[in-house]
Amino acid sequence: MGTRRLQLGCTFIQHSQIPVHAVFQVEPVLGEIATITDEEWLLDPATPTTSYRDLYGNRCRRLMLPAGRSEITYRATAEVPDATEEIDTGAPEIPPHDLPDEVLVYTLPSRFCLPDVLANEAWSRFGGLPSGYGRVQAICGYVNQYLTFQYGSSGPWSTAVDVHQSGYGVCRDFTHLAVSFCRALNIPARYVFGYLPEIEVAHREQEMDFAAWMQVWLGDRWYTFDPRNNMPRKGRVLIGVGRDAADVAMSTAFGGPWLERMTVVAEELTTSS
Repeated sequence: MGTRRLQLGCTFIQHSQIPVHAVFQVEPVLGEIATITDEEWLLDPATPTTSYRDLYGNRCRRLMLPAGRSEITYRATAEVPDATEEIDTGAPEIPPHDLPDEVLVYTLPSRFCLPDVLANEAWSRFGGLPSGYGRVQAICGYVNQYLTFQYGSSGPWSTAVDVHQSGYGVCRDFTHLAVSFCRALNIPARYVFGYLPEIEVAHREQEMDFAAWMQVWLGDRWYTFDPRNNMPRKGRVLIGVGRDAADVAMSTAFGGPWLERMTVVAEELTTSS
């Protein structure tokens, strides 16, 4: 199998009236299918940083945003397989009593994913379908068709219930809704946040942004599903996993800095064999 080389990164330009502590979560998880090299942080003004792993193993970067304007840039090179994510139409659902202990948390309600509120909807639409990989794909297909992608249609407090009622959302909302439906059916599902370059797909006119998708526990492992795009994709680079977007916020500030601009880079550099 060949590989592809990607350029990844992001820049945040922020303004603050006072020094504010912040945590950035934009560095890919190490040990996944992507090999990450040439990582660097560029901070103007120069600011010391420290790193740690959160409860889910995600890489987080701590720093103080100074008073005034600050520019924070992360960039790296990644080498990824020249292949889409694995598909196994025979992968079975596992009943709750046979799930691994660490997976059970992903069947429960969380800040933005509300399987308890959406349970009747989930069971009426998907409860009669054959269990397994195909039922999860049916959930993704429904969410992809039901929701209309529209920037500004949801906010930082919008839940899966909110977007299901409105019919509009962005990629995180598509994922929250699909995760909620899966959990309502006792299928463990977790939120994924990362870089997703446009490889062998039609180019969109929108600016590049971070992407959200989900992983679902079937058989004895996590499988990737993407309710926003609803198709296999090449080049996914995982930044973090969690119960929902609250666990994998790209930036968390303990104060009120103003974000002037955020740019994201996820593009192919070269192809090698």
